[in-house]
Amino acid sequence: MIIAIDGPAASGKGTLARKIAKHLGLHYLDTGSLYRAVARDALSRGFRLDDTWAVVAMARSLDPASLDDAGLREPGIGEAASRVAGIPEVRAALLDYQRHFAARPPGTVLDGRDIGTVVCPDADVKMFVTATPEERARRRFLERQAAGVEMTYEDTLQLIRDRDARDAGRESAPMRRADDADLLDTTEMDIEAAFDAAVGLIKRKISQ
Repeated sequence: MIIAIDGPAASGKGTLARKIAKHLGLHYLDTGSLYRAVARDALSRGFRLDDTWAVVAMARSLDPASLDDAGLREPGIGEAASRVAGIPEVRAALLDYQRHFAARPPGTVLDGRDIGTVVCPDADVKMFVTATPEERARRRFLERQAAGVEMTYEDTLQLIRDRDARDAGRESAPMRRADDADLLDTTEMDIEAAFDAAVGLIKRKISQ
């Protein structure tokens, strides 16, 4: 079984995907961590993110064992990841890894921006998880506040909007809801309510 979960930043899709994978006993991959790792590796070696040759080389030599690096969750890395994710050659370099991971038995849950449209278009279950930009900014603002990162809500909201525009507007594998993906709007939901709704969607899809 392959469950594809797409959606914009701070929609709750990552937390939701991890809970679903644990609940169903499936493998889990946060595909965004791949792009974060590429950005991390490029920056740590002194390369510019617009240096396509260097960034693609980082993608091709990526060590999957480094995806547990806590540094991948630092605020600046997320923005950098969004930039390198717009490079078609980077996406192509990481595609095989994602598809091989998706084929692992007994099944997998992958979350990202293009899982249901590009990486696993034949996934058994597809979901597009979203929330209003204002709610997503509120969540991200509280996360960063708890982590001691100084940033205003207004600046956080602008970052969310800029990120959405980059992810949805890129030429290669733009973020969009797959035609056959169920929509899950978490604006008014806490994680438990979102989890219950997602599990319900999965059960209905499998029973069809």
